[in-house]
Amino acid sequence: MTLRETPDITPAHQSLDGVSWNILGQVYTPKQVTDDSFAWHAMFPEESFVPPHTHPEQDEYIFVIDGRIDLLLGGERRSAGPGDLVRMPRGIEHAFFNNGGKPATALFWAAPAGHLQALYRRIHNVSSPAEVVRIARDYGVFFGPPVSAAA
Repeated sequence: MTLRETPDITPAHQSLDGVSWNILGQVYTPKQVTDDSFAWHAMFPEESFVPPHTHPEQDEYIFVIDGRIDLLLGGERRSAGPGDLVRMPRGIEHAFFNNGGKPATALFWAAPAGHLQALYRRIHNVSSPAEVVRIARDYGVFFGPPVSAAA
């Protein structure tokens, strides 16, 4: 099934299909999805993080709305604050951390959409980080050393 864009508005405190996902304590709220891209609002509680991983076939972006997000981006430590846009090209290892002492919020998106929406549905409320890492491989997200698109 091909997902194409439709003219519409996803209101500020709503999501597509009325769902939000608990991903290891972070709250992801889907805002837009087509074959070409997938966007979600993310709320990161204090001291939460996503460990180093790669998307071999997707570019990922973060627009920071509030708070600070510390990053490991292609082996370099960086920080992004409100109004900053983080670009994470496909195949580049990246990780993000909320070390700012308060919750952080951001709009994330990936292009193409790939299987991220299905991954988030699958790992919603999974409490084991090791299980999340194991499941993610089946959806094209690889934790640990970078994996090429040809792998």
